[in-house]
Amino acid sequence: MNSQNEVRDFIEDGHAVYLRHLSIDSVIFGYHEQQLKVLLLKWKGGLWTLAGGFIRRDEPLQEAATRILYERTGLADLFLHQFKIFGEPGRSVRTVEEIKNLEEICKATVPQSHWLLDRTLSIGYYAVTEYSKVTPHPDFFSESCQWWDVEELPPLIFDHRLITQEALKALRVNIYHQPIGFNLLPEKFTLPEIHELYETILGKKLDRRNFPKKLLSLGIIKKLAERRKIGAHRSPFLYKFDKKKYDKALSEGVVLAF
Repeated sequence: MNSQNEVRDFIEDGHAVYLRHLSIDSVIFGYHEQQLKVLLLKWKGGLWTLAGGFIRRDEPLQEAATRILYERTGLADLFLHQFKIFGEPGRSVRTVEEIKNLEEICKATVPQSHWLLDRTLSIGYYAVTEYSKVTPHPDFFSESCQWWDVEELPPLIFDHRLITQEALKALRVNIYHQPIGFNLLPEKFTLPEIHELYETILGKKLDRRNFPKKLLSLGIIKKLAERRKIGAHRSPFLYKFDKKKYDKALSEGVVLAF
């Protein structure tokens, strides 16, 4: 929605296009140089929020999640995982001030009976990407879209802090069963780089000997004949993902015991 007319149509007739009482909130994790961040939007005159949106009536759920993700990052081929539904009573209640702010943004009246103010259940997804590749895109309702350190989040709207916390828990559990590094590392990387990636996501230290052995035993990464020269006496071998085996592990699952 880029124009005032489109926004007004969304406010007035959106219930005919989108499902009521149901939305998607995506926790977009970004990794870069041993830092894990979350992509947030700041509502015009309001709090920060996760990247979210509504589901079109004729739209498959996964397609809706992918569309919302693309609108915020400009990237289409990301690891995207549904992890939980959030539906506590009162989770999406807007304050009087927030409703007035919404009306000011839209230049339209939003009555208490409006579909946007109904109780809404949110389907939580998380995505992971190398955040230096992303150009954040705020929408019409937002004045900013930027990365925040996962441990230093600003005040968030509704239950979005809880959603973020649950997404991080899910990511840390699933990393033992699904390889996710393909979108987070360069095409060619060293063992220390993938080791640092997993340590950053898990928030703990991993054994430097057993970790690479386990990954190599699964066959999802393969050693190259190339080396990276990083010092007078340091030229570690480079590795890359075996895309076919990686995709199979992603769909069928693996067991990583670090």
